[in-house]
Amino acid sequence: MPFRTIHIGRLEELTHPDNLKAALAEFILTLIFVFVGEGSGMAFNKLTDNASTTLARLMAAALAHAFSLFVPVSVSTNISDSHVNPTVTFGFFVDGLPRYM
Repeated sequence: MPFRTIHIGRLEELTHPDNLKAALAEFILTLIFVFVGEGSGMAFNKLTDNASTTLARLMAAALAHAFSLFVPVSVSTNISDSHVNPTVTFGFFVDGLPRYM
């Protein structure tokens, strides 16, 4: 389906305090997700002395990333749409609020 028009958000949406608060929350929570997820992987590698990868170790890394995503999503539910994705946040700023909300 081709685009008929491209909608651009209004300037007032960009400077609205609620939108700025949501963007700052998404930035901080994405930063937390990346640092906790990668930090847990680095710590796990340090604790196991670069041992070979087994299924249990892969599951531990997957659970660490799952919990590091769960916390930012649960914290930002009331502040923003809690998608923890900078690309989606930038898209909301360019296009304005989603049409389904």
